[in-house]
Amino acid sequence: MKRDFVAQYKQTILGPLWHFIQPVFTTIVFLLVFGKIANIPTDGIPPILFYMSGITMWNYFSSCLNSTSNTFVANAGIFGKVYFPRLVIPLSTVMSNLVKFGIQFLLLAAAYIFYLAKGTPLHTGLSLLMIPVLVLMMAGMGLGLGIIISSLTTKYRDFTVLIGFAVQLLMYATPVAYPLSFLKNKSYSSWIQWNPLTPIMEAFRYALFQKGSFTAGSLLYSALFIAIVLFLGLLTFSKVERSFMDTV
Repeated sequence: MKRDFVAQYKQTILGPLWHFIQPVFTTIVFLLVFGKIANIPTDGIPPILFYMSGITMWNYFSSCLNSTSNTFVANAGIFGKVYFPRLVIPLSTVMSNLVKFGIQFLLLAAAYIFYLAKGTPLHTGLSLLMIPVLVLMMAGMGLGLGIIISSLTTKYRDFTVLIGFAVQLLMYATPVAYPLSFLKNKSYSSWIQWNPLTPIMEAFRYALFQKGSFTAGSLLYSALFIAIVLFLGLLTFSKVERSFMDTV
């Protein structure tokens, strides 16, 4: 976990400050594009808090997925020299990304306190207890999909090229920059609702602001999807790790 975090910023000038800079600039872009130009509502949540909450949760998922999807290729040298449970690498990556999530969540909390100090009516309560569960679900989704893709990239290197593009497209199919309620009368709304990341994102905003379009049933659907993806991922990973050195 420490190795992943240190290696990520070893040759950077600003280091972990990028965790603050990236969500701030992304929030500004979302404010201009989705708020001012597209004029998309934010369910009564202050736009900065709305976009920042979506960005914080999405960044954790995408970081977990991108970093774990390169497990075999990136660590072939280590795997070929010494034996240890290969699953330790993607697990440590998911855990190290919690540091990034924690930094960005502190930024979100600071913005939340700022709006409270201004007298903006924000409502929350025991629903905050949902946040650790939702973060764990995002971690499970990123880990499961990541180790499946990592297993496939040992034979099909095209996946390493496609994964970054696919994650960007997936973000627009998830209510990160818009609320699910905005799609109520849209013909494609059912496709967004079937996205297993959608209930998690909506539940995260509900936990923070008591506003969102999620139900317990939709969150259960996401949990079942994650369980299946993790199961398939562990099976695939276990099978590939025994022979991947012949193909990497």
